[in-house]
Amino acid sequence: MCDLEQTESCNTLFQRTRKHAKAGVNGGRFYSAIVFIIAANRRGELVTVEREAMDFDVVVVGGGPSGLAASIRLMQLASESGQEITVCLVEKGSEIGAHILSGAVFYPRALNELIPDWQEQGAPVNNPVTKDEYHCFLSETSSVPIPRMFIPKPIHNAGNHAISLGNLCRWLGEQAEALGVMTFPGFAATEILFDEQDRVCGIATGDMGIGKDGEQKPTYQPGYELRAKYTLLAEGCRGHLGKQLIQKYRLDADAATQHYAIGLKELWEVPEEREDQGKVIHALGWPLGLSSAATGGSFLYHLENRQVSLGLIVDLAYKNPYLSPFEEFQRWKHHPVIVNEIAAGTRVSYGARAIVKGGLPALPKLTVPGAALIGDDAGFLNVLKVKGSHTAMKSGMLAAEGVFESLKQGDAGTEIDLFDRVADSWLFEELNSSRNAGPAWHKWGLFVGSAYSFIEQNLLGGKSPLKLSDPKPDYETLDHVTSAKPIEYPKPDGILSFDRLSSVFLSNTNHEEDQPCHLTLADETIPVAQNLPNFAEPAQRYCPAGVYEIVEEESGSRFQINAQNCVHCKTCDIKDPAQNITWIAPEGGGGPNYPNM
Repeated sequence: MCDLEQTESCNTLFQRTRKHAKAGVNGGRFYSAIVFIIAANRRGELVTVEREAMDFDVVVVGGGPSGLAASIRLMQLASESGQEITVCLVEKGSEIGAHILSGAVFYPRALNELIPDWQEQGAPVNNPVTKDEYHCFLSETSSVPIPRMFIPKPIHNAGNHAISLGNLCRWLGEQAEALGVMTFPGFAATEILFDEQDRVCGIATGDMGIGKDGEQKPTYQPGYELRAKYTLLAEGCRGHLGKQLIQKYRLDADAATQHYAIGLKELWEVPEEREDQGKVIHALGWPLGLSSAATGGSFLYHLENRQVSLGLIVDLAYKNPYLSPFEEFQRWKHHPVIVNEIAAGTRVSYGARAIVKGGLPALPKLTVPGAALIGDDAGFLNVLKVKGSHTAMKSGMLAAEGVFESLKQGDAGTEIDLFDRVADSWLFEELNSSRNAGPAWHKWGLFVGSAYSFIEQNLLGGKSPLKLSDPKPDYETLDHVTSAKPIEYPKPDGILSFDRLSSVFLSNTNHEEDQPCHLTLADETIPVAQNLPNFAEPAQRYCPAGVYEIVEEESGSRFQINAQNCVHCKTCDIKDPAQNITWIAPEGGGGPNYPNM
C-alpha cells in the first residue's frame, strides 16, 4: 500500500477512491478494485479483469454546471425528506473543472436558488461587473461605441459577475462531495447501458491501457459499469453519449435544426496600469463582418488579480471554406480597442470549445425511459444573453427534482416529466423570449439580425409573434472552393498573436499517445478524395488545435490526424461537410487542463 502511494499519478487515484470507500459497498468495491489493478500494474503484471458493475440510484455524466447542480439538488432533496440515495458523478477531465471553458459573465439566478448562502460559503463569484461597454468594430482600426439604450435588455450585465467558470465548478464539486455525491474525475463515460426493455440503466466507463493496435498494454485497466435507476447526461455541447441517445430515439425529430459556434479564449495577465477589475466589453463586427458570410461576436472581461479573459465566437454556419476561426481570433487582438486593454501583457492560457446556440426551438425531446439530457447536452444556452451557465444549472435542478420524485414513489427507469417542469419555470420564459435571436442572425446577418433583436426585446418585450428558423445545418453551409475567396492571414507576431501549437501548449493538453484515435473516420478516403478538391479540406482551418493536416508526399496528399493536440472542442464533429468525423471520448483524464478558465 505504501509502495502504491509513492507514485504521484497513482496516489491521485488512490486518494480519490479512498475518500469514497466510506460511502458504502459501492465506494469500497471501487476503491479495492482500483488498488488491486494499480498495484499489479506497478509489478509489471498484465491484468485482465472483466468489467465490474456497481449500482446507484442516479449516475450523472459530466462535472459541468448542469451535472453538478443536479447532483447537489438531488442530495439536498434527499436530506430534506430523510431519504437515503446514492449519486455518482463521472467526469472525463483529470479533475472537476479541468475541461470547463467559458467567458464567463455569470448570472447568479440559479445559484441563488441552489445555494442561497453561496457568498457566505465562499463561492468564487466575487467580481461584479463595474463597466459594461459595447462596440461595433467597423474595420481593423476603427470602431464606434454602441450606446446602452440600443443594446437588447437581456444583454445588460448589471448584477452579473465576471468569473472563471472552471473555478466555480471546482467549488460546486466540493459542495457536491460534502453532501455525499461520489465524484470520479478522470473516468470517461464511453457507453450507454440499456436493459431488456431498452431503457437506459446506466453507463460504462472506458477501458484504459489499450494500445493503438487495439491490444491490451501492461497498464490495462477495465472500465466499470455504473448502473443506475436514472442517468443524467450533462456532457456539455455535442456530448457524444447525448448525440447517440438523440439518434437512437430520434429525440430531435420534432425540433428545429440545431446550430453551433466555436468559442476561442485566452487568459492574459496585464500590467497594473491596465487593470480595470469588473470591466466588461462586448463587440460585433470586424473581423467577421456585418454580413451573413460569417457571424459572431467577441468579448473581453477584466477579472481579479490583473487577469483578463478575452475571446472570439464564430458561428459555425460560416460559408467560406478558407476561413479559420483561430486565425480570425489572432488578428482580432490587434484591434486598437483590444490592444488598449492587453498591451504589454502576458498570455497565460488558451482554449476552445463548441457552443450550442439553437435555443428553445432546437431543443430535442429531453427524456427517455431511465435518462435525461440536461445543460448543453440538450442545448439550454441563451444565445441572445450569451450565457448558458445559469440555464444549464436550472435544467439540472429541474431534472433532479423530477428524478427524486420518481425515486420517492419507488419508480426505476420510468420517464420523468422534465419538459413539463421546464415549461413551468423561468427557464422556459427566458429561452422563449430570445428564441428568434440566432435565426435572425443567420437569416439577415449580424447587423440587421441584431437590430431585429433590439426591436423584439426592447420594444416588444420578447413577445414577437414571429417564429424564425434556419433549417440548413452548419455542415451544409460551406461554399465550393470555385466560388470562395482565399483568405491570407498575417503571420503571428509572438506579442499579440500566436500559432496553434504554442497555443495548445498553454491549454496543458495531454493524451496518452499509444491509444486508439478518438477522432474516427467513417470513410478514410473521404478527406482527400472528396473534401480536399471541393472544400479545400476545411478541417485544417476550423480546428483550433492543429489536429488535422494535409501532408504532401510523393504518392499524393495524405490526411493526418494529430489526436494528441485535441482540446475536445468537437468542432470537427459538427462542421465536417461530409459528416465523416466522429468525436468519441479518449482515455479518461486526457485532454486540456484549464487553469482559471
